[in-house]
Amino acid sequence: MVVHNPNNWHWVDKNCMRWARTYFEEKLIGLNTKATNNKTHYAEIKSISSFEGDCEVSQRKGKVISLFDLQMVLLFSGTVNSHSVEGSISIPEIAFDSEITDYQFDISVYKETSELNEIKPIIRDSLLPQLRTIFQQFGPDLLSEQGNNIQVPENEVNSNLTKENQQKTAKIIQSIEKKPESAETKQKSDIVKSPVTEKETAKNTGDANRSTIHLEPSFIVPASEIYNTFINKDRMMAFTRGSIRIKKSKDSNSKNLLINDEFELFDGNISSELIEANQDKKLIFKWRLSEWPTKVWSTLEMTFHESKEYHETKVQVTWSGIPVGEEDRVRNNFENYYVRPIKLTFGFGVVL
Repeated sequence: MVVHNPNNWHWVDKNCMRWARTYFEEKLIGLNTKATNNKTHYAEIKSISSFEGDCEVSQRKGKVISLFDLQMVLLFSGTVNSHSVEGSISIPEIAFDSEITDYQFDISVYKETSELNEIKPIIRDSLLPQLRTIFQQFGPDLLSEQGNNIQVPENEVNSNLTKENQQKTAKIIQSIEKKPESAETKQKSDIVKSPVTEKETAKNTGDANRSTIHLEPSFIVPASEIYNTFINKDRMMAFTRGSIRIKKSKDSNSKNLLINDEFELFDGNISSELIEANQDKKLIFKWRLSEWPTKVWSTLEMTFHESKEYHETKVQVTWSGIPVGEEDRVRNNFENYYVRPIKLTFGFGVVL
């Protein structure tokens, strides 16, 4: 990073979101519950489904600080009494001023049953303490890794004030870098963290100008019903309160959308294309708002998890390729123009 800032006097901000995501992928993917020595219940973090917020290193008058406020969704998989289990862990806030007891976690189990829910206390006892420790270490590591190249070198600084602040900052960073890893921490990490390949740490770095969000709406119906609601043209017209403009189709008379069908909803405000359909299990659409640049498309992936015991279906939504700054708008649109109308129109769940 090239800095043009005489005497390190002015504000300099460095966006560290991409570095932060890579950091957490390396630290979190592979964490598991082996430390509990429970041979029948096991869970392991497989990926980061959503990573949002702000993360910056800044400097002024020779002082370097880190400011971040992040939200994250982790996906896990494992077993309960030889039955496969999948789910997510949502962390609504990881902030620069968070204490180790401040972090909140929402554990969700897909295809939920009373038996599969037994994984939740195992995760709380084994995985969550590891996550708290890593989140607390993130701030110092961010400053250590990203705070070195944000200032003009000390030999080019004439101001005594900024030079003194810069020397103090350098000592803080050096103390962080030299801090030894305790034997207890090292032993714990060796036990509970599986090796992560270069391929795993490199994937999902994504475009710096795009973002991914994670949603998990629940509907009190079988998976087939909610799957058909997103693909059947009559049902789509019912909950959108409007027509579907088919722009391209192999069979315009088909009652359901077909692969590669291109269409518009809400008077052309939304353009979409069905690119994958796995009956009652998964749907993938290309999706864009009309205000977005013509070539900008996001990918809306919905995976349907039916719980026969609880008579509901959780829809795991992974929405990638969203322009940075549009995350809240897309999330609110999906909730207000898809989820709520579907529940109200067809009686598929409680509307709060």
